[in-house]
Amino acid sequence: MHIIDELIANNEAFAAGMSQQHLDVRPRRQLVIVTCMDSRLDVFAVLGLREGEAHILRNAGGVITDDMIRSLAVSQRRLGTREVMLIHHTDCGMQSLTDDGFRAELQEATGLAPAFAIESFTDVEADVRQSLLRVRRSPFVPHREHVRGFVYDVDTHRLHEVQDAT
Repeated sequence: MHIIDELIANNEAFAAGMSQQHLDVRPRRQLVIVTCMDSRLDVFAVLGLREGEAHILRNAGGVITDDMIRSLAVSQRRLGTREVMLIHHTDCGMQSLTDDGFRAELQEATGLAPAFAIESFTDVEADVRQSLLRVRRSPFVPHREHVRGFVYDVDTHRLHEVQDAT
């Protein structure tokens, strides 16, 4: 059995044990969280969130890219979120590569240079600060007064708030 087939079977068992419900598309806590795709970070467990309480946006590194700004704009302008929480983490895979090196690797493997930015980093706190600034400077994100950034320690499971430059 392939992994996806196993996961489909898991879903069948999960759905069979749940009662039918419909949650509002608008998150109850009016919160959107931007974080890394790292499998060690279970956002709901780490923050004590429940289904339907927050939007969770993920990408490699949890960085604020144009696509994240697009999602934040939809989340705030159409779906009622008012606060933004950024969560990066220790021991991130994006710290183990360089933009130029990974770009060259992709070009060598495919024959094409990627049009997207790689967004690698060496200093996780500096990257949180950069992401905070990108959100706060975006004219597309209307609610920028409650934007905070954190680093999650994958070993201790604790959050540390990063103070930005503003």
